[in-house]
Amino acid sequence: MNSTEPIVFLVDDDSRVREALSSLLDSVGLRVTAFASAGEFLQSEKPDAPACLVLDLELPDINGLDLQQELAAGDAPPIVFITGHANVPSSVRAMKAGAIEFLPKPFGEQELLQAIDTAIALDRTARQKRLELAELQSRYNSLTPREREVLPFVVAGFANKQTAADLGISEITIGVHRGQIMRKMAARSLAELVRMADKLAIAPSSPAR
Repeated sequence: MNSTEPIVFLVDDDSRVREALSSLLDSVGLRVTAFASAGEFLQSEKPDAPACLVLDLELPDINGLDLQQELAAGDAPPIVFITGHANVPSSVRAMKAGAIEFLPKPFGEQELLQAIDTAIALDRTARQKRLELAELQSRYNSLTPREREVLPFVVAGFANKQTAADLGISEITIGVHRGQIMRKMAARSLAELVRMADKLAIAPSSPAR
């Protein structure tokens, strides 16, 4: 199940709500998979695609807020809460935990669709960032231990001579490592390599005292 076509996961224990919202989402060209409980959602296979989770607050097994908390540790899609039992503490907790919207039933169709569009756009951006980071990590993993040792000196702007003195190896060797680092990281400039290191949380080295 791999597709770039967005999908909406709908979790609501009311069959009438599931049918009505599934029909609405289908009418605007969105894929939708509906579940009657949080457990069903958790056990289901998830397609590799931008997504949004439309989640009822009150469910027969796991409370919607508890499910939100459980999903927070992973790469779960952004959540739009819907509920017939809205209250201020629940809405505050949901929004503080990152929910896109908290909609009391009954809500307007356009209000829901706008929230879903926002959620899918955010998930698409987050997925792209994760993909880019994974690619950068793969490039970094291709570096030798010595090249990884040299990299912080390169992004700190140290000259080869200074790096060689700090690491106790020849200046020529440092130059070779620098070239290999640029090639393996696919960095077209030092500035680009610095940005890559920042994304990988690699701190620039400080000069030896």
